Amino acid sequence: MGYPSQKLPMNFKSMPQVDVPQGRNGKHKAVVTRILSDLDQIEEGVALKVPLAQLIDSKEKVRSALNRATRKGGRNVATASDGTFLYVWNETPSAQDSRPVEHQAVYPRRQ
Repeated sequence: MGYPSQKLPMNFKSMPQVDVPQGRNGKHKAVVTRILSDLDQIEEGVALKVPLAQLIDSKEKVRSALNRATRKGGRNVATASDGTFLYVWNETPSAQDSRPVEHQAVYPRRQ
């Protein structure tokens, strides 16, 4: 079976491949990058208080983005929240075992 002899009209616009943006910078990248930067600077036993009102999206979506970033970076990070803040801290192995399972949201930590 051969190709049609007549060209069909294009459905989409085209552009040179060298002009295609590379990488994925999602809308949560800025806040996740800031959280990870602060986590690198805090001491053990200290949690970050991220105001929910300052988040671009829901805390669940920011948590998911943070989870993806920490897994990719091999970090253990835990989160909690109330009606005002998202709390984020570097999780230590001993702290993981001391909290009830339903309160643990632990992501791998960079070694």
